Amino acid sequence: MKLIAIVAVGERNELGKDNQLLWHLPDDFKRFKALTSQHFIIMGRKTFESFPKPLPHRTHIVITRQDNYPIKDCIVVKSIDEAIKIAKKQDKVFVIGGGEIYKQFMPYVDEIELTRVRGQFDADTYFPEINLNTWTLTQSKHHPKDDKHNYAFDYETYTRKSVS
Repeated sequence: MKLIAIVAVGERNELGKDNQLLWHLPDDFKRFKALTSQHFIIMGRKTFESFPKPLPHRTHIVITRQDNYPIKDCIVVKSIDEAIKIAKKQDKVFVIGGGEIYKQFMPYVDEIELTRVRGQFDADTYFPEINLNTWTLTQSKHHPKDDKHNYAFDYETYTRKSVS
């Protein structure tokens, strides 16, 4: 199983504020959908609750400490270990947030699909710092600001370095 963190962040690793995204980037949403469709997606309860409904064509694994969390059509677990154990049924699994979930999963993640939004934002949630001693930037593609996107951004793929 390849465990992939997929995330959009500002220039200072900003993720969101008040459980909301800080920008609207339609092309990034399309990329997220293309990469995660037909795969398991792992998230925390707050991230799940930020969606109007479960995302189609994906199996949701929601991590929460709440007993008997009432959601249909999702797998509810209490720990990262439990989420990973269930997710091992697939070759690619995506961790989609939020901030605390990303932080806890970073030791297990093999790859990071990061959208770096070119701006600085008022945020209350942040993505962990990417340590370039541990990660290699293997791909980068720029997307300019345009009439549908208020910010320029870059798609960046990081791969965990091998331990020798």
